Amino acid sequence: MALYRKYTDQQLVILLRGGDTVAFTEIHSRYYGLLYAHAYKRLPVREEIKDILQELFISLWNNRAQNFTGYLSGYLYTSVRNRILNVYKHKKIRSDYISSFQEFLLQAEPIADEILRVKELEVLIEQEIAALPAQMRQVFELSRNAHLSHQEIAEKLNISPLTVKKQVSNSLKILRAKLGSYFYNFFL
Repeated sequence: MALYRKYTDQQLVILLRGGDTVAFTEIHSRYYGLLYAHAYKRLPVREEIKDILQELFISLWNNRAQNFTGYLSGYLYTSVRNRILNVYKHKKIRSDYISSFQEFLLQAEPIADEILRVKELEVLIEQEIAALPAQMRQVFELSRNAHLSHQEIAEKLNISPLTVKKQVSNSLKILRAKLGSYFYNFFL
């Protein structure tokens, strides 16, 4: 290893291209601290710098067969700078997205198309409820609109709670079957 410390960058790059792991280790040892200090001046977040440098050296190893134009140090410093710029660009995109999403959430009124779809859907639901058999419709409306329990409905209509449960269950099955395709089409 001591022998590799005497090699120039160009010699280390030649060895690196041949897959020499000791040459790679020497490049890493030689430049990691310098690149860290360089990056810290521009991005003072230690964990992000460590990630950037790890990605850089992984990329250096994986692309070791490529031809370096210029000096290794220039390549490494430029790569760090570009990766830092990518971090800032990604943060800006994330910030813009969050701002846009918050603005959307704070929007008090739904858009016109959504209002129209909801009204059409309400009409369809009311039509399908009206098409239910009389007793089933009455039980369903007491359950969903009046918010009565099955026991309260049973007492009010003088039927068993089991019948009420069955009527509500059947009405929901009918409505799901008839309105299922409408829900799918309305919310696309």
